[in-house]
Amino acid sequence: MAVDNRQMWKELGIDLEQHDILMGALGPIFQEIYLTQKNRPNMGFFDFVVGDIHGIRVRELREAAAKGAKTVATYCVFVPEEIVWATEGIPVGLCAGTQFSVPTAEQILPRNTCALIKSSFGFKLGRTCPYVQASHLIVGETTCDGKKKMFELLNEYQPVYVMEVPNKKTPASRRLWHEEVLAFKDKIEELTGNKLTAENLAVAIKKVNDRRRALQRLFNTRKANPVPISGKDALLVTQISFYDDVTRSTQQINALCDELEARVAKGIGVAPKTAPRILISGSPMAIPNWKLHHIIESAGAVVVCEESCIGTRTFSDLVDEGGKTLDTQLKNIADRYMNIHCACFTPNDERQDDVVRLAKEYKADGVIHYNLQFCHTYANEAVKMEKTLEKAGMPLLRIETDYSDEDAGQLRTRIDAFLEMLKK
Repeated sequence: MAVDNRQMWKELGIDLEQHDILMGALGPIFQEIYLTQKNRPNMGFFDFVVGDIHGIRVRELREAAAKGAKTVATYCVFVPEEIVWATEGIPVGLCAGTQFSVPTAEQILPRNTCALIKSSFGFKLGRTCPYVQASHLIVGETTCDGKKKMFELLNEYQPVYVMEVPNKKTPASRRLWHEEVLAFKDKIEELTGNKLTAENLAVAIKKVNDRRRALQRLFNTRKANPVPISGKDALLVTQISFYDDVTRSTQQINALCDELEARVAKGIGVAPKTAPRILISGSPMAIPNWKLHHIIESAGAVVVCEESCIGTRTFSDLVDEGGKTLDTQLKNIADRYMNIHCACFTPNDERQDDVVRLAKEYKADGVIHYNLQFCHTYANEAVKMEKTLEKAGMPLLRIETDYSDEDAGQLRTRIDAFLEMLKK
């Protein structure tokens, strides 16, 4: 299989030498962070996916492409994946969470650009991500200025289609977004050569909603004390769901939840009942960005929830499945995606309310606001978040970091001090 993979990567134009370095580093990191955990639930499927992260799924995309299917790569949860699945396309997430590709991106992008943007762009520039290379269309969105301008540069290397996400939730903004969803439908029909119908869209809406329901089920088990799964493992499940087949992902998450619910019934947990319970809010965390969770849980706490695009914003709201006509279904899709409380919106009081509500639901002892360095939207919202949580009587620690390990020692010191304060 290794020889086959290398041939496949070569055909995709991958820089094999650099790719070998990347893959050689990922294995030991995953071993240290994940496989040394004690009393884990059965995470065999998810461990396997990471172990062959650029292998079997990429091969599936290639085999589907040989039969005419198109891979649509995205960087944001605002892109309506239901439309892609319905037209027999395959959506995959492209956000990158590794420092490895950042220096490559900095040959073109300003250094004071957030790590997620640089890491993602660096994978294309350095030809080290087969998911980028295997995609037929990249879909961007206007959730931040850095990404908007990066998409312009990325378009010089590979076709990029950009959806305009409004910055307000006014009636006019909602009409604009509805028009963007309709235009996206037209683009995907053109790409795939397949027409969107009320019948195939209804099936796709149900499939994606089923995965959201499975993720809701997963997160609900984390409300228990003791917690049946570590924050690191729960994070891994959600990260993998962004590029796995939607039906398989749902099945695997539900199978895991069967075990987790049995653990809850028996009082089996991965941390003592007295472990501080932490809610993380803020910037998204793409594979293999596991740094913050690892530091928190190595310090004796447990992460019980993520209010982020890799957490609750992904699955909290379902698309209304009652639409009988294509027009109604598309409006339902547009309405659902406008309920994502991204920091790009102004005002964004809903996100403040979400964090307070989630902290109570998950019985969090404290909140860590995670901000990628140079992510100005979340940095500015952290000011308001701090005031909101202070009023609610919820302790908050604000963290600003990137993908490197240079600040790991400083983060450990600050997190240790925060956890000590929570224990008093």
